[in-house]
Amino acid sequence: MNNVSRLAVAGAVAASSVLLLSGTAFAHVSVQPQDEAAKGGYTTVVFKVPNERDNASTVKLEVTVPAEHPLSSVMPQPVPGWKAVPTKTKLAKPLTVHGKQITEAVTKITWTSDGGKIAPGEFQQFPVSLGQLPEDTDRLVFKALQTYDNKEIVRWIEEPKDGAAEPEHPAPVLKLSAATDDHHGGGAAKDASDDTSDEKSNAGHHDDAKTEAAAHSDSDSDSDSGDTTARVLAVVGIVIGAAGGAFGVLAGRRRSA
Repeated sequence: MNNVSRLAVAGAVAASSVLLLSGTAFAHVSVQPQDEAAKGGYTTVVFKVPNERDNASTVKLEVTVPAEHPLSSVMPQPVPGWKAVPTKTKLAKPLTVHGKQITEAVTKITWTSDGGKIAPGEFQQFPVSLGQLPEDTDRLVFKALQTYDNKEIVRWIEEPKDGAAEPEHPAPVLKLSAATDDHHGGGAAKDASDDTSDEKSNAGHHDDAKTEAAAHSDSDSDSDSGDTTARVLAVVGIVIGAAGGAFGVLAGRRRSA
């Protein structure tokens, strides 16, 4: 085999190795938010579980909810073919949420095959509603255990470190965004206030219009009244003038007689 052929084979082997390693590196259990995961808010996340084996199917998933940042609400969405069981633990320090004290919180969710499975070359998503998200951390780490039907368990529990290479079995990490203002009711109240102000302003304008119209009406009424009076006086003047003329004619006739 000449040097060119050897280089070609070596290149192909290297490329294949890179592709295989890349596939292995990215084929792990992960968590992704379906909407904004803001501190102090609520969100729905999806745990994505790929099958890494060619001769076995995934039949169980266990996800640990971080106890150092307890969540008052953890609700898994039903997934056909899978049974979800949340496990609650009593809190050392109760949480106060919406004026109510929470003394226990979900610390683990276990999905077990109920007719379903994740076969080789497939993946499955497990949605969960989470809240109220903590405000004193930038991320939540959910350690996970993936069990295959051949009894093999893959532990996705290694916490990634900033600036370091990704570990072989990284735990799913949910990154939290900055806290945002709660617009539930606030925006509506503001809009309602603005609408009320607009209504008051419009009412004021209507009142002003009514006042102006009334003023015009009074003015027109006064004008009409003045015109009527002038007409009456003119008629009276004409009548008096005519009467005076008639009186003068009669007086002249009497003097002639």
